Amino acid sequence: MTARVARAIAQAEMRFGTVRESRSYEESFARLLDSRLFLPNSPTLMNAGTSSGQLSACFVLPVHDSLEEIFDALRSMALIQRTGGGTGFSFSELRPGGDPIVSTGGEASGPLSFLRVFNCATEEVKQGGRRRGANIGILRVDHPDILDFIRVKTDGTSLRNFNLSVSISDDFMTAVRNRADFALVNPRTHATTAKVRAAEIFDAIVDAIWTCGDPGLSFRDAINRANPLPELGEIEATNPCGEVPLLPFESCTLGSIDLARFVDQNSGPPQINWPELRRTIHLAVRFLDDAIEVNRFPISAVETITRANRKIGLGVMGFAAMLIRLGVSYDSDEAVHLASHVARFIEQHAIAASAELSEQRGVFPNWQHSIDRHWGLRLRNATRTAIAPTGTLSIIAGTTPSIEPLFALAYRRTGILGGQTMTEVNPAFVDYAERHGLESAIPQVLERGTLTGVNVPEDVRSLFATALEIPIDRQLQIQQAFQRFTDNAVSKTINLQSEATREAIEHAIWRAWELGLKGVTLFRFGSRSSQVIELGTGTRCEADRCV
Repeated sequence: MTARVARAIAQAEMRFGTVRESRSYEESFARLLDSRLFLPNSPTLMNAGTSSGQLSACFVLPVHDSLEEIFDALRSMALIQRTGGGTGFSFSELRPGGDPIVSTGGEASGPLSFLRVFNCATEEVKQGGRRRGANIGILRVDHPDILDFIRVKTDGTSLRNFNLSVSISDDFMTAVRNRADFALVNPRTHATTAKVRAAEIFDAIVDAIWTCGDPGLSFRDAINRANPLPELGEIEATNPCGEVPLLPFESCTLGSIDLARFVDQNSGPPQINWPELRRTIHLAVRFLDDAIEVNRFPISAVETITRANRKIGLGVMGFAAMLIRLGVSYDSDEAVHLASHVARFIEQHAIAASAELSEQRGVFPNWQHSIDRHWGLRLRNATRTAIAPTGTLSIIAGTTPSIEPLFALAYRRTGILGGQTMTEVNPAFVDYAERHGLESAIPQVLERGTLTGVNVPEDVRSLFATALEIPIDRQLQIQQAFQRFTDNAVSKTINLQSEATREAIEHAIWRAWELGLKGVTLFRFGSRSSQVIELGTGTRCEADRCV
């Protein structure tokens, strides 16, 4: 696989250099992927060097307020999803349910009815022939149908192929804080249809998240304050996991660096190998820019704006594993400091790599419309960094996903790779336990999934703290530390214990907004009847025997 991918991506080098340079970078890319220091997003791994050749993970498609345009978007979604891409939509332009349709004399069915159409279509289209499509549906908080949208997934069965997100404005959050009324606005007429208590909408969001984990929140003003191309329009939607806010028809190619592999443990105290990390960043940025060059886009409109803006998203995985190797607890100020340091380092060198490419290949075509022009930064890519969830990539790399803490030390992951169940035991814990004479704890961890109730020293318990044991505020601090130095956004799930209250969710939303995050996803463990990850491996241990 790595040979195929490296060969396909290196073809881009021939457009800017020679056959010799192309072969040299093919070897460099192959070594990079073989080492698993860096891996590109799943569509690149699946499609590079194949007849498909579609390499982007993230797409945003506009949904305008006419039947023709709605079904144009549906067609585009199907074409993208069959090649492995995920699609994001803002349904905010669609007139509310009950609104008159002049051409027929009838009434509009509203955004939710078309969300269901998109959801049903996704059932029949597997991404790249390998997996079902991923979507996100976004609706502005001032849309007249917002309360129905917020509550639609609380039944546990609706819209299973969609993540949902409410597009929240600063004005709305201020209205909630001031216990003020908030205007709902018809997007067709721009007239106020009703005024409701902002707190009523906010409480509905909190209750829905507590019940089923949806919707997430997208902080529209924070996203657009960081929009690198404001002259081209406002950003209304993101990709399915929220890490890449995109303009209509934009796509983005992602890749992630495994931070754990840069911890040098060979001599003296463990430390990060910064020179090797720098070299990897520069090569990864070149890889992702080459991927845009050789990409075969499924829709011409996507190709036009993607090549004009050349957005890439270099991110990370293995952050929790890196902390463990360094002997640092995720729930510590030192972890937050390290997150900031690493994110700043990656940002600085991603910018430097993009600047070097601009000297060789030119700036991205829409550079004259970008904020980079005002800062005098000549760059090849409108964005360089994004923190993706890396669910599949982290399994391939054998590391922890994204910037997430350990979910558990032993767990079952269900519904993956065609419905299989994968049992996983954290190798870092097993290695640590064997090296420190804690083998007796391993059977209990297999059964319970965490160190809760296991007799181990407190520093070990702290080092291997899992997501449900780490306070909400600490998880948000880590997310903010990365967001401060990330062009796009950070996809992170704030996991809460099943006993978490609605007040805890309310607190998390306020803190996320106050910290300037671009979005937040909250999930209360056990709130869905079926969930992907379950604690423990299903192993039951009695005495010295585990079955």
